[in-house]
Amino acid sequence: QMQLVESGGVLVQAGGSLRLSCSASGGVICTYLLAWLRHASWMVRKLASAINWSGRYTYYDDSVKGRFTISRDNAKNMVYLQMNYLKPEDTAVYYCARLRRFGDYGYNDEKEYGYWGQGTQVTVSS
Repeated sequence: QMQLVESGGVLVQAGGSLRLSCSASGGVICTYLLAWLRHASWMVRKLASAINWSGRYTYYDDSVKGRFTISRDNAKNMVYLQMNYLKPEDTAVYYCARLRRFGDYGYNDEKEYGYWGQGTQVTVSS
């Protein structure tokens, strides 16, 4: 059974940086798209960023473009989210997830993700 475990969420001041990590075990990730989705109390859960299986293609929500960078290390079964210039509106629970199918189709639809981590809380204070 695949497990995804996030880490790195903490309280940080606005303007600061944070790196989230997601470790995968019990299944295959190296041939699947991985993503970070986030859920704040005031909005529905939505994609922050995604990365295709090779790392060649990345996707970002407009709200994080230029500030967040997603990366992966298939040899280590890890995916990361480097977050810079954090804003209070970035406060959310961040989830690591793996797409159900091969390819990139549906990366922006949370229903297309078949495996989820438990989430890690990121709080940005103003």
